[in-house]
Amino acid sequence: MRDVRFYREHLENDVLAWWLAHGPDRERGGVRTCFENSGDTLVSTDKYTWSQGRWAWLLARLSRAARRGLISLDAGDLLAQAVATGEFVAAHALLGDGTTAYVTAGDGTVRPYGPDGDPHASVFADLFAALGFAGLAGADGAAERWGGLAEALVASAHERIAAGTARTEPYPVDPRFRGLSEPMMLMHVAAELHAATGSERSREIALTAARTALTGGFADGTDVRDLAPRRAGLESTLLARHRTPGHLLEFAWFLTWAGDQVPGVADVVPDPGWPARTALAALDLGWDRRDGGLLRYVDAEGGEPRGDLLDDPYEDLVVRTWDTKLWWPHAEALYATALLAERHHDDRLGEWHERVRDYTFRTFPEGPGREWTQIRARDGTPLDEVVALPVKDPFHIARALLLLAELGENTNSDARHHL
Repeated sequence: MRDVRFYREHLENDVLAWWLAHGPDRERGGVRTCFENSGDTLVSTDKYTWSQGRWAWLLARLSRAARRGLISLDAGDLLAQAVATGEFVAAHALLGDGTTAYVTAGDGTVRPYGPDGDPHASVFADLFAALGFAGLAGADGAAERWGGLAEALVASAHERIAAGTARTEPYPVDPRFRGLSEPMMLMHVAAELHAATGSERSREIALTAARTALTGGFADGTDVRDLAPRRAGLESTLLARHRTPGHLLEFAWFLTWAGDQVPGVADVVPDPGWPARTALAALDLGWDRRDGGLLRYVDAEGGEPRGDLLDDPYEDLVVRTWDTKLWWPHAEALYATALLAERHHDDRLGEWHERVRDYTFRTFPEGPGREWTQIRARDGTPLDEVVALPVKDPFHIARALLLLAELGENTNSDARHHL
């Protein structure tokens, strides 16, 4: 694959150089992420469990890459930081009922969240904590302990998602709809856990979640919606009509990975070429033909989201930020296009990879030794605005660059990812 060296060097010399210098809390464990958009100012030492779990997974994966010689970093130090982050989450964020605190103080003191003061607010925080534990289960030599912590969270998340009771901050889902993100993330985390531990429960959950994501009213051919109405009469709403191209690209590669890792998942995909066709459809729908790049949200027929309004808070987010250019869809698109182009021998996806790469690297990076300005307006200018958590995300960019480097590493062994 072209550009493997470039991706690896950008990962080591810029993205990780910045994060490893500014993020780790080496005294208490975990990572500091509450930086403003440019990364110049730390505005809070609070620790969002969502980010802590992602950081643990990332460092564990990086430690394995360093041990193989893929990256030139200290594998032992990376693993030690991953373990310290996992220990922080285990000691402070687990609430004892299969859920996690949404946010803690820097020292681990649990923060109340929202108008009800409940520290638990999001099944996604639970799943990202589980992802971190799963990463440690595959890297630390303590698979039983970390795998057990991950499986408890995954099983609880599975039950709540199935019952329709899962809380989903920072993207609360109107009760008249089902959200794709829930089974999609559940499938991915359960698949990662199964790859690390081989547990039967994680296999069952990953397979069930894949079926739900593919047959729960979300997918119609290659058109995949984020929110599926639970009853008739809602098809013309903005919530039903909007699409999130970045999520669809992430879903396409998640399915590909889960099909590699979990027996039975590949069999529930409509056909082997569906992930590639879905990715192509998402790219065509989401690409901004005026300014380039991927729009955050689009209508099912392209362009600005439209439809009947239900006075739902998520509608305001879609309407207000639909044309922003965000770091994570572009990071996900870089990896999804490369993986699927190689897996399906599809030149169209290879061409899309080059287009995404060219836009991304002339728009987001801040320069040598620094990361990306993650949130930008439609024309690419920096935008100092919170779009999900009030954090600078340490995960999507570094994960995509690492997986691109691994994809190049594995090209001669059928590009499969042995976790």
